Amino acid sequence: MKKVKLLFFLGLLLCSQYLSAQNKQRLINNWEYLQGDLGGIWEAIRPAKEGSPETVPLWQNVSLPHCFNALNSVDPDENYYQGPGWYRTQLSLKNPYTDGRTLLHFEGAGQKTQVYIYDTKVAEHVGGYDEWTVDITDAVNAFKKTEAYKTRFKGKVPLQIRCDNTRDLEMIPSDLSDFNVYGGIYRYLNLVYVPKVSVDKIFATASVDEKGILGKLSISGRLLNPTGVDTVSVKIEVKDPQGKVVATWGNEIKAFFGDKALWEISFKNPKLWSTESPDLYTVQTTITSKGDVHVHQEKIGFRNFEFVKRGPFKLNGKRLLLRGTHRHEDHAGVAAAMTEDMIREELLMMKDMGVNFIRLGHYQQSRIVLDLCDSLGILVWEEIPWCRGGLGGEVYKEQARRMLTNMIEQHYNHASVIIWGLGNENDWPNDFNEFDEQKIRTFMKELNALSHKLDPSRKTAIRRCDFCKDIVDVYSPSIWAGWYRGIYTEYKETSKKEFERVDHFLHVEWGGDSHAGRHSESPDKALSLVKTGGGADERDGDASLFGGSARVSKDGDWSESYIVNLIDWHLKEQENMPWLTGTAYWPFKDFSTPVRPDNPVPYMNQKGVIERDFKKKESYYVFQSYWTKTPMVHIYGHSWPVRWGNAGEEKMVKVYSNCSEAELFVNGKSMGKKKRNSQNYPAAGLRWMVKYQEGKNKIKVVAKTKEGKEIIDEITQEYQTAKWAKPAKLVLEKVSEKDSIVVIQARLYDENNILCLDARNYVTFGLTGEGTLIDNQGTSDGSRKVQLYNGRAVISVNLNRGKSVASVKAEGIPVSFLPLN
Repeated sequence: MKKVKLLFFLGLLLCSQYLSAQNKQRLINNWEYLQGDLGGIWEAIRPAKEGSPETVPLWQNVSLPHCFNALNSVDPDENYYQGPGWYRTQLSLKNPYTDGRTLLHFEGAGQKTQVYIYDTKVAEHVGGYDEWTVDITDAVNAFKKTEAYKTRFKGKVPLQIRCDNTRDLEMIPSDLSDFNVYGGIYRYLNLVYVPKVSVDKIFATASVDEKGILGKLSISGRLLNPTGVDTVSVKIEVKDPQGKVVATWGNEIKAFFGDKALWEISFKNPKLWSTESPDLYTVQTTITSKGDVHVHQEKIGFRNFEFVKRGPFKLNGKRLLLRGTHRHEDHAGVAAAMTEDMIREELLMMKDMGVNFIRLGHYQQSRIVLDLCDSLGILVWEEIPWCRGGLGGEVYKEQARRMLTNMIEQHYNHASVIIWGLGNENDWPNDFNEFDEQKIRTFMKELNALSHKLDPSRKTAIRRCDFCKDIVDVYSPSIWAGWYRGIYTEYKETSKKEFERVDHFLHVEWGGDSHAGRHSESPDKALSLVKTGGGADERDGDASLFGGSARVSKDGDWSESYIVNLIDWHLKEQENMPWLTGTAYWPFKDFSTPVRPDNPVPYMNQKGVIERDFKKKESYYVFQSYWTKTPMVHIYGHSWPVRWGNAGEEKMVKVYSNCSEAELFVNGKSMGKKKRNSQNYPAAGLRWMVKYQEGKNKIKVVAKTKEGKEIIDEITQEYQTAKWAKPAKLVLEKVSEKDSIVVIQARLYDENNILCLDARNYVTFGLTGEGTLIDNQGTSDGSRKVQLYNGRAVISVNLNRGKSVASVKAEGIPVSFLPLN
């Protein structure tokens, strides 16, 4: 893993040097933003009257990437903002090429975008997740001839961009989708200078036989040549993973329009790309015309993959169990506007958890994500956002076709990609008055054919649309054993039945919600209420917390304790399913959604193994214990400060580890050694029945690797034997303070001052004074309205070096106050 990280960071360094040399820069600073619309483009650029206080409308300073919904997407008291927003800046342009082209390269902006140079509209784009480029050369040249350029703007070029995420039924994805349809320039925007003729796209098809002996590379390209230059010189170099040139080709050719096949070459025994050794070659294409040179680089990998018919998945001729998860582009405090550093941290956390496969749900994602997957060795299923709602008209369908084409063309060269996803939950109606399965089938067939035409080398897939399962190459049904339907011990049997219904089965989306910090002494209690033998698929209404048949999603306690049991069982079973291609847990990180206002953290899907701000839940370590090789050990309960029960009662202590043996110590006394056995459920046999003492208990585990090396984990837990009655009062207290940031905690007691450890009341924090609540983060400790976890809830306050009074309230319980200085 250390080697992978080193190679990856070296690759990033080389990439940044290449981008700099190629006159490409990110436009990050010196932006202004206005939420809402303008009466017209003139309102964005009209000069303010000298000496006038009138500055309406009010713009705010922001940096890119930026999302309209950074905070309001998880505001518990209002719907998230959907509408227009404007951005403006002024560009200092210095194109180094004679008669070169000046481009704006959008890595993604939501959801409809208009681009203006001064008062001239130069482009429009519909689709919030694909990349697109605007040639602003002619508009800039025209503006430079105006008096405004010379006098008012002092040699700078005004750029205005209108984004709009207003609800629109004739646009994908549907607003019924279980995620926010964000607005804004929420991915990087690049200023790019290129010569008269430059590379637009390079398509490098790298293939190798199953034995890894004979590799083939076919390269075709597309030029950006708006002025119709006649002849160009093309040179292509292929460099191996160490940077050594292993093949070259060059020729002077007639400039071409559209795609042109350029070169084919064979390689003997190429270094193979795999999840363990993600070796990448570089294809460098140099275009020379009229003395100007443009260099374009792509990373490629030689690998052979196969979904065996009614069998497992193979990579480079060997079975590989796909150990996967999912990713939404969403993060605390910024929503979709994740920086490159944030994205890198997230992908590295996935890899450190043992992930070798990821489904990018439910839309094409940033090139940064795909580059990381290539470098880290994570296989990818990437899909377009045809998600829920049914099927719209021709405008709707044309967007789907366009986004599929863009996704495949833009991410064609990534060795990590093995599947193009065509849709998700397309059996989910309600956006239109017509829901016609045959029309959906017809359009799905069209997309399937288009995908194979654009890229015959990869598979197509969908999730949860049984009446289309025969159309695509790989199908994932809905199996939520132990959450939406059934109990988790039905997982293997249900999966086997679904596996036998299709040629190529892959199970994506399983798991369940957990409220971070909530733990239970009897987590599986709700399973006794659930009907078994009726399948494990999610059906209409199952995600609701009200009504319908008994199910863990409604009747369970949403504790981390239950989810680790569910995950533990699934992973244990997957080790003994030789026919299984693999699975992907839904999702890696909690994310915001407009359709779940009643969840413990309002407007959050809480199924992640980490919170929305990267804090790990206990379930992260369960995956590590099954999927990783670097020695690890983790006592369950790091976020469980107080356990409860009777005096002298035995309690289970679970340890998750990939080591062969572990010894547990409680208050300095050994509880004995245990051997790890993945089939000894729960915790692979690393569990002890322990009698806690009243008050503090120190718990330590010492695990041993096969080589005899010891690794240690320790926690301290209180043990409460006092029984509580009806909750009666809230107490608010300061936990810590650093650099004017105070952490406060609310705890719920009965009338005898006994902590109510199973309390799940909603509480609402408030603040008056000079400070501000750090809320609307979408986390269990960053939400002003939140369900208690074991009778407590935490939030932070920025005092701003002043005085404030914090409050907390719950229905039927007196408000509690806390002065803060």
